Amino acid sequence: MNYKILNFNVIGDERGKLVSLESFKNIPFDIKRVYYIYDTNAEPRGFHAHTRLEQVVVALAGSCEFELDDGKNKEIIKLNSPNVGLYIGVNIWRIMRNFSNNCRLMVLASDYYNESEYIRDYNEFLKVVK
Repeated sequence: MNYKILNFNVIGDERGKLVSLESFKNIPFDIKRVYYIYDTNAEPRGFHAHTRLEQVVVALAGSCEFELDDGKNKEIIKLNSPNVGLYIGVNIWRIMRNFSNNCRLMVLASDYYNESEYIRDYNEFLKVVK
C-alpha cells in the first residue's frame, strides 16, 4: 500500500521541542500547500482519494485514526504524536475518524488544490485502481 510512517527528528531541551519539516529531506516531495483541520466532531471525514496529490499528515495535538484503502487492502493508522507523519501517496482512499476533542491535524501537500484530481465516489475509486 502506498503509505508510510515518517518519524521526525526532535530537537529540544527543558525549554521545549522543535521539529523541522523540509521538502525532499524528511518530506518526500516539494511542499506546495499546507492546511490544518481542527474543531472536529464525532463525524468521520475524508472519503476520497487523490490521483496525483501526495500528502503528509501530522497530529500536532490530540489523535485520530486513518483508514487507508488501496482497493485490495485496508489498514488503520492512529496518529497521536507531533513527531510522526503519515505519508499518503496517490490512489489511496482515506477516511478519518475517532478524533480526540483537542485534535489538530496539519497536512502538507505536494500540489495546490485542484478539485479535478479528487476521487470522491468509492465505486469510481475501485475502477481507477483495478
